[in-house]
Amino acid sequence: MWRNRSADPKRQHADGSRWRPKAPRPMCAPSPGLRRVMALLAAALVSAAAWEEQEEQGVQYGQVGADVVLSCAGGAARSGVQWRREGAAGLPEGCLLRETDLLLPQAQLAMGGPYSCHDGTGQLLRSISLRLGYLPGVPSVSCRASDYENFSCSWTPSVETLLPTRYITTYRKKSLMGDERRRPQSSQAGPCVQDPARPHTCTVHQCEFWSSYRLNVTEVNPLGSRFRLLDVTMQAIIKPDPPEGLVVEPVPSAPRRLQVRWRYPASWPRELHFQLKFRLQYRPVAHSSWSVVETVNLSEVITDAFTGLEHVVQVSAKDFLDAGNWSEWSTEAWATPGPGLTSAPGDEATTEAGLECPAEEPSLAPNPEPVDGSDPTEKVTILVSLGVFAFFILAAALGIAVAVWLRERRPSKDESKKHNFLAAAVHVRTLPKAQIL
Repeated sequence: MWRNRSADPKRQHADGSRWRPKAPRPMCAPSPGLRRVMALLAAALVSAAAWEEQEEQGVQYGQVGADVVLSCAGGAARSGVQWRREGAAGLPEGCLLRETDLLLPQAQLAMGGPYSCHDGTGQLLRSISLRLGYLPGVPSVSCRASDYENFSCSWTPSVETLLPTRYITTYRKKSLMGDERRRPQSSQAGPCVQDPARPHTCTVHQCEFWSSYRLNVTEVNPLGSRFRLLDVTMQAIIKPDPPEGLVVEPVPSAPRRLQVRWRYPASWPRELHFQLKFRLQYRPVAHSSWSVVETVNLSEVITDAFTGLEHVVQVSAKDFLDAGNWSEWSTEAWATPGPGLTSAPGDEATTEAGLECPAEEPSLAPNPEPVDGSDPTEKVTILVSLGVFAFFILAAALGIAVAVWLRERRPSKDESKKHNFLAAAVHVRTLPKAQIL
């Protein structure tokens, strides 16, 4: 019975743990690292198969500076094989004919092109289009997250190979110790999806904001492959898109104020735990220095604008907890406080200061109004409250001082008794002796 079970390979594999408890199990469940290597190898083999198919169709690739051998198929059975180079009077200088093969020692770019081999009668045996280039270099990769759920990576090749090139992009989630047992292995690795509309770019979807990832970008061409590994932390690479819908308007009856409003970028999902903060920069168009204000609101009032001068305004965004980097500045918006016209982003700002003259000339002196956009009435209220509080503290301190002083002036009970006893003694001494008797 034991022999029958062992003789059945299917049944032996299915019940191996029962009959052969020491049998190696990794053959049924390869490790995640092995899986990733197998996936990369499979992709590379697919690419190599495609290029081999091109070679069969008459295209051969070679490395610049290395020896290249062109073989004449079917020439071994024939004598008098001749090689020709189309469009040239002869073969490149330094070529060597070895039986039916043509050797190009230390091939240069100029040696590329169409070649053909013929038999002694001139009959064509094979045509080869030789393409020369370079091995891939290690690509330069950078990543950015425009929200807290996805991140994208882009790369640039470090070497212009002059050959058809493909990229294999994968990622692996870097797990904490013991995390592999709690999570399925399928969630630890996957492809970084490439977008044909955006060359040299890939995206990892449904990420975890507090996790780290290792990205692999492999450049492959017919001569070989090189890869770059990059560790990515979401908190470090997050950079929101610029805020949208920026609008700047003058405030009625406030010749030195501008009302600014904007919206969250459409790419940033609105959730309670992932908010944005903003910084606002503004200046008169005629000046070069910016004033900057930070806020967590979607609107702000500029209180120190110059009356009658056109101002330019921009806004940028960052994660509320300071993770990552500030976004790029939004498109510009223009407005003129007091008399003047308002212009939206993309429109030309037109003001006619000559038609609507301000009551007084704009001054370039520092404005006494607060720069942070808070209401001056609120500050006066705070100052009054602090004054009242200080008055009560001073009155209380004065009362305590008076009480202590009065206590020091009042005689104690022991001193009073001693004083009364001495007075009585003096009174007794002054009495006549007869009275005492």
